[in-house]
Amino acid sequence: MTAKLVRKCLVLLVLVLLLVVPAFSFPLKRRKSLNVIKEINHEGPYLGLVTVYPPEENAFFATGIFKPQRTVDLSGRRFLVGKIHEKKVIYVRCGVGMVNAAVATQQMLDLFDIKGIVHFGIAGNLNDSLSIGDVSIPKQIAHTGIWGWQNPKGKLDPKYVSHMDVASYNVPKGNGSNLLGRIGYRKEEFFTELGKPNAARPLVWAQISQHWLHLAHNLKKIELEGCVNSSLCLPRKPKLVVGLRGSTANIFVDNAAYRNFLVRTFQVSSADMESSAVVMTSLSNGFPVIVIRGLSDLAGGQPGENAIGIFRSLAALNAAKVVAQFIKALPHDTS
Repeated sequence: MTAKLVRKCLVLLVLVLLLVVPAFSFPLKRRKSLNVIKEINHEGPYLGLVTVYPPEENAFFATGIFKPQRTVDLSGRRFLVGKIHEKKVIYVRCGVGMVNAAVATQQMLDLFDIKGIVHFGIAGNLNDSLSIGDVSIPKQIAHTGIWGWQNPKGKLDPKYVSHMDVASYNVPKGNGSNLLGRIGYRKEEFFTELGKPNAARPLVWAQISQHWLHLAHNLKKIELEGCVNSSLCLPRKPKLVVGLRGSTANIFVDNAAYRNFLVRTFQVSSADMESSAVVMTSLSNGFPVIVIRGLSDLAGGQPGENAIGIFRSLAALNAAKVVAQFIKALPHDTS
């Protein structure tokens, strides 16, 4: 065999190894993670904590209430196991948007010994009686992003919950035509273990678990942070509000007209991109769930630039403080 042929064979062997080794290492890595999860579940059950993106995670860790004792990496996410106020918890950062939120929640419920889900983070404020820095624990969450974009000359489906006439936002009104037509808002399809297989029921408002909501009402006297730093403070003391409505869609709302439409049509007080996905996934599987969101901006209601870049750390910190107090108030055997 010539030296040239030997070199070609070695190159071919290296290429084969580069292709084959990752293919074998992936299932081995996953199998190792699943074995660790089995060990973790022997110490359960746990309370599941789900937040969304780094600023919320950083604020949560900054409170010092949670010190991870074990970690599990699975499907690109890191699950952290530890305790808060002597309650066993498993924490994960799901990522932005409803798909990420639903996938991470389902993964947590399927793989770990979980007794309920606490979802927290920040949200846009739609309610003029609330302020940046306040924390909202809604009693109901709607998915306001299931649209049917209508033909301008078409008829609205009578099953729509509501609709928005885009042409009514022309400036000046009544001048010319608007080819965007109308948007119809559809109901969600809700599947549950309590119902028959493949028999979804239409749903607008997903209900937060009542016994957890009742417990949250007792936290209203909690002291929340009012200052971003020594030179930037809110004009009034932030508060915890329990029992309003929230909306979720894969849309970051920073538009006064759409903000007003959501308030007028759905009577919601906050807007985010994950909560309804976490709530519906939890309820579909028969687990209690609660949402805790700090208000970071006015969702387009401000006269100038959106304030989320300034106040998101404060809003996230206040949400994390409420999470800590809620967990502290939970009985040890709660479910």
